[in-house]
Amino acid sequence: MTAAAMISKDSTTAALLRFALRLDATLSGVCGLVHVAFADAMASLTGLTPTQVFVLGAGFVLYGVVVFRLAGLRSVRRTGRVVIAANLLGAAIAIALVLTGALPLTGPGEAVLLAMGVYTAFFALLQYLGLRRLA
Repeated sequence: MTAAAMISKDSTTAALLRFALRLDATLSGVCGLVHVAFADAMASLTGLTPTQVFVLGAGFVLYGVVVFRLAGLRSVRRTGRVVIAANLLGAAIAIALVLTGALPLTGPGEAVLLAMGVYTAFFALLQYLGLRRLA
């Protein structure tokens, strides 16, 4: 009975982190599919080349599949830390690319990249809150 209670408590405390990981994975994967399917339209909107948009979208799909799979592991503490770090790095890179002008982005392209930075920072926060519940 004690073991059953411990398993139930562990799965309850990890619920927010698992939810945040799976939601991040799902939305990233869907966003990636949209980028892949509409690479030409996204390229003309953002200022990137269709190849860059396609590769970015494929990366989102791959990220989504990997993170969704990792969210199902028995222990998600390490996964949570790695994904939080990846999201914070992604947010910083997105913001830095806009601020430095390293890419030939249009106005809407800058807005999309900044929105991606905010999105990844939000999910890093949500995942961090889920990780804190495990402590």
